[in-house]
Amino acid sequence: MPDKDTKAMMSVEDTPGGKACPNPQDLRPSVFYSIKFFILCHSLLQLAQLMISGYLKSSISTVEKRFGLSSQTSGLLAAFNEVGNTALIVFVSYFGSRVHRPRLIGYGAVIVALAGLLMSLPHFISEPYRYDHTSPVDMPQDYEASLCQPTTLVPAPTPAPSNSSCSSNTEAQHLAVVGIMFVAQTLLGVGSVPIQPFGISYIDDFAHNSNSPLYLGILFAVTMMGPGMAYGLGGLMLRLYVDIDRMPEGGIRLTSKDPRWVGAWWLGFLISAAAVALAAIPYFFFPKEMPKEKHELRFRRRVLAASASTVSKGEDSPSEKSLGASQEKHDGLAQIAPDLTVIQFIKVFPRVLLRTLRHPIFLLVVLSQVCTSSMVAGMATFLPKFLERQFSVTASYANLLIGSLTIPSAIMGIVLGGVLVKRLHLGPMRCGILCLLGALSCLLLTLPLFFMGCPTHQIAGITPQPGDLPGPELFPACSEPCSCPLDDFNPVCDPRAHVEYLTPCQAGCTSQVAQEALDKSQVFYTNCSCVAGGGPVSAGSCDSACSHLVLPFMFLVSLGAALASLTHTPSFMLILRGVKKEDKTLAVGIQFMLLRVLAWMPSPVIHGSAIDTTCVHWAQSCGRRAVCRYYDHNLLRNRFVGLQFFFKTGSLACFALILAILRQQVKEEGTQVTVSTSGPQQQLLASGPGKKPEESSV
Repeated sequence: MPDKDTKAMMSVEDTPGGKACPNPQDLRPSVFYSIKFFILCHSLLQLAQLMISGYLKSSISTVEKRFGLSSQTSGLLAAFNEVGNTALIVFVSYFGSRVHRPRLIGYGAVIVALAGLLMSLPHFISEPYRYDHTSPVDMPQDYEASLCQPTTLVPAPTPAPSNSSCSSNTEAQHLAVVGIMFVAQTLLGVGSVPIQPFGISYIDDFAHNSNSPLYLGILFAVTMMGPGMAYGLGGLMLRLYVDIDRMPEGGIRLTSKDPRWVGAWWLGFLISAAAVALAAIPYFFFPKEMPKEKHELRFRRRVLAASASTVSKGEDSPSEKSLGASQEKHDGLAQIAPDLTVIQFIKVFPRVLLRTLRHPIFLLVVLSQVCTSSMVAGMATFLPKFLERQFSVTASYANLLIGSLTIPSAIMGIVLGGVLVKRLHLGPMRCGILCLLGALSCLLLTLPLFFMGCPTHQIAGITPQPGDLPGPELFPACSEPCSCPLDDFNPVCDPRAHVEYLTPCQAGCTSQVAQEALDKSQVFYTNCSCVAGGGPVSAGSCDSACSHLVLPFMFLVSLGAALASLTHTPSFMLILRGVKKEDKTLAVGIQFMLLRVLAWMPSPVIHGSAIDTTCVHWAQSCGRRAVCRYYDHNLLRNRFVGLQFFFKTGSLACFALILAILRQQVKEEGTQVTVSTSGPQQQLLASGPGKKPEESSV
């Protein structure tokens, strides 16, 4: 509200010496009355908040393995924090500066920290992770339980008791764990609602008008590092074993390359929640209003003084123009929101929404951003899992690649787009051309990704081997004398034939050999009746033949992310310059709401469902389908990259239509200018040289 800014500015009376008589509030030796300290606190809070929001995406495949979730369910879980956020974000425009904004930001941060603690709770209420389901519960987990043993020496399996225990206890615990994570994600979205909007408006209200853009730029620059830090944290935490706080007595013999490895996914949530809780403390000490910042930053003043010499005395300076524009903007907003009750605001909102959506440029820009955001949401959620499956890399390494390559590239793209718009003084037409070129280049870089991969290696009993008849049996005939458990999963690889078996039992192996090394121990199985020469076979899955392609793949993905991010600032400028002045703030709010509803919420579910359709072998848990153990790599690559290609094509089509509409508008404006100038020229000829037409300046 303009009155509050006026009061804050009038609280200081200028003296002839050019200095100011300080208000008693200014004499308080408190950093909480400094807008610079608020910017520092808010940068750290948004950094921690984005880190906790993005951490689930870095550990999505680990959570799937730990709790037996499909990709569709994990995608829904990742998208669920947008539900609480979208439901409440509209009311932020209504409350504005009526509330104690710093305190409300603090409450939101406390809710985010509690949501992080709640996300880690399933680890503590669940039983310890058992990667070997065949050994008895009271014995250490080892590799011997899944060896081939003659059927006569082992009693027949009795599935009835296990099924009854599944239906009564295990399944109820599974539902409780999944429910807790969904509630935590909803709370995470609710707590995030006040943090960014109230923080930005608080800075804009009490910072000096010339300093405000610089402060917001610093805030966004620090904030953008949050997702990269989330992937980096995920890369570090997933190197640790999930039950690091309750390790079995004999230790574990798994390595992070083993497909059964589950990292300490819960530890990252605890660290992020602690960071958010610490960052929330200062907000309970900031005042509702602080004195308006009186001084410009020194280096900024020198730059403006140098540029002032080039401005004629009759012209308004750019800072005065921006001050007047911001005053007009505040006046326009003051006439809309503060005078309405909540009920009136809810009634008016649909009409303003429809009026804004009727603007063709606004609608097409939002649709293009919906396509881009859908691509980003799917990539951010499932790219780590895709890299794990397609190139046989560990979850930790996949996260480190994304955090060190893709995220910085996207940040550089956003910054470069803003610099180009600023330095080249791009108007709407040139902004549209820049967006079109960025989207086209990004689309072309997607084409090689379809061919960077290789098919799934042979898996005995699952993928048909050369020479097999159609529809092979579940187990090869050579393992029939063995009593192989149906639900066991302890993969071994025959390195010579490059064939993988689900367990040593299915390979017909009767003995094991452990080779101890300095840094790790390698287990081999021998006397295998299903393997040529009797083995040996090594524990763990077979490595992908395409693992060397992971770095070129990530280079193309990162370059595409930079080019897609290049369109971020120009597309925003198309919105800000295309809608009415009084609708700008609400248009940006509507834009973010539509992006959440149409992109960030459905896209992870769409990508997860597409990934599930490529599964060739599902694990079973209590009679239900749990996590997928093997995918058809060619199908996985074509459908995952194909979805990216589809969304990029949609974005390109929207920018092409925007450019066509802008060209049509330029032609119409040119026609109007020609008509308006021809009339005054005829009047000039008729009236003589003594009279000047009023419109001749057009």
